[in-house]
Parts: sequence; structure tokens; C-alpha cells
Amino acid sequence: MSGKITELFNIKYPIIQGGMIWNSGWRLAAAVSNSGCLGLIGAGSMHPAIFKEHIQKCKKATNKPFGVNLPMIYPQIDELIQIIIDEDVKIVFTSAGNPKIYTSFFHQNGIRVAHVVPGVKFAMKAQEAGVDAIVAEGFEAGGHNGKDETTTFCLIPMVKKEITIPLIAAGGIATGKGMLGAMILGADGIQMGSRFAASLEASSHENFKNEIVKAKDGATMLTLKEVTPVRLIKNKFFNQIQEAIINGASIEEQQKILGKGRAKKGMFEGELEDGELEIGQVAGLIDSIESVKKIIEDILIEYKEALSDMNSEKYCIL
Repeated sequence: MSGKITELFNIKYPIIQGGMIWNSGWRLAAAVSNSGCLGLIGAGSMHPAIFKEHIQKCKKATNKPFGVNLPMIYPQIDELIQIIIDEDVKIVFTSAGNPKIYTSFFHQNGIRVAHVVPGVKFAMKAQEAGVDAIVAEGFEAGGHNGKDETTTFCLIPMVKKEITIPLIAAGGIATGKGMLGAMILGADGIQMGSRFAASLEASSHENFKNEIVKAKDGATMLTLKEVTPVRLIKNKFFNQIQEAIINGASIEEQQKILGKGRAKKGMFEGELEDGELEIGQVAGLIDSIESVKKIIEDILIEYKEALSDMNSEKYCIL
């Protein structure tokens, strides 16, 4: 499956694992990379010393390319960047900020840069900033999200029209058929988060993984749009914040309810009622917790079968 993404990151398959907070530790990243795809360590939930430890452990666990996801709003970002340089990490996916600030610096240090965007104008700005690839993420995705609520399958062809660099589709993709659909619409590869969150190697709590498997359609919703848009499984905390928003709570009041450590409490510590349970709409298609190896094998088998069906008389309408 050679193409722009496999060549850019020197991987076998154009599948990237999302760098999710509290889910994407070194075990998950190494397992994905060892399966021929690109694993990412999620820096957003790690203190600098922990981040360095995860990179070093990942380097011991795989000799394949891996990268890190770097939220640009991280308060100690300069420390994380220095660790990336010191540990000779060659792939960085940036998000939640202006890619202009660091892209040139990363390139000077031989680092490939992909930037995550929720819309066309941000994709164009990222291309102007010199990034090597765009991750266009629809609002089906779990976790922090765009305010405009553009779906992945609308977003991908719109972004494709405006950029010339490689395009990675994200949000709502967890199957081989979804992968094929995204690539037909113009993506050069895909990024998956939710499917890998429900893997044996994910660093998230077993309670959270089981909650993903239990989720059906309509189980998640985007909330906190005025503070920081985030897609969550509906639970006690979600209901509390939604009720406050309906009753006209100010941004400050919403932030007070949110407090600190909600995501860690929900996803890492397994508190299913008072924690944030960040997952995408595609959780409704996830019905088992599997190894990374099996997840990727199943996706590739389904992708090839769907491609074969598409090329057969089964779908011929002409």
C-alpha cells in the first residue's frame, strides 16, 4: 500500500494512531508501529519526565518509525520540544495552536510535521506554514474538537480541493470500509483514535475501555463549545455540565464545574460517572477490546474486501 503517507513516514500501511491523552502511551505507540503503521505517543497528558520515559521505552520496544502528538497549548511545551530533539524523535503531529510557531524549527532538526485541523481555512494556513501533511478531523472525533461541526466525509473533499500536501482523514474511522471511503474522497491515509483506545495496549483504564464497547449510536455528544469543545460519553458529569449550559452558565461557571483532572479521572482512573470519557461517535461500531495486531489485521482485510467488491459487478451501476 505505497503512497504519499507511507513514503512520508516510512511505514508499510497509511494508518496513523491518534495521540490521545491518557490512552496513547509507549505500549500502544510501539505496537502500532510494529504492525507497520505509525504509532504516536500522546504528550498532552504527560509531565516532561514521564514524556521522556515513554519515548525511551518506545525506542526500546520498536525499531520502526513512531512519533509524538504535541498539543501546542501545553504549558511546558518548550521542555517537551527539547526532549523531542534530545531523544531524536523524527515525527511530530501538532494540534491546538498555530503551526507557524514551531514548524520551521522542527524542519531544521530533521523532523517531519503533520498538523491537525478541523476546517478548510486552518488546513490552508497550516500548508502555508510549511507542514508536511494535514490531518483533517471531522467533528465525529472524540476528545477536543472543532466548533463548526463539519463531518469528516464533508471535510475531506473540501480540504483536498485547497491543498497540495498529503492529507490524512480523522474522525469516525474505525473499519476497513471507513478507511476505503475516506481514501476515495481524497485522503492519502487515515488516523484512528477511538478504535485504538479500545485495545489491549492502550494505557487507559479497563473501565473506560469497557464503556467504549458498551456505547451505541447517540452515546456521545459535543459539549463545552464555549470553553473547549469536547466529545464525551454521556454520564453524570456530562449531564451536569449540559444542565448548567442550558441554564445559562457563564464560561467561568462552566470552567469551575469542569475543574481539573476530569479527563485523567475518567479515562485513566476509570471513574465512569464524574470523569470525562472522551471518545468518538464511531464507538458505536466497536464491540470488543482487541490487540493492536488484530485490529490492524481486521481493518486491512476489510479494506481489501471492500475494494474488491467495489471493483466487481456487485456495485456496478453503469
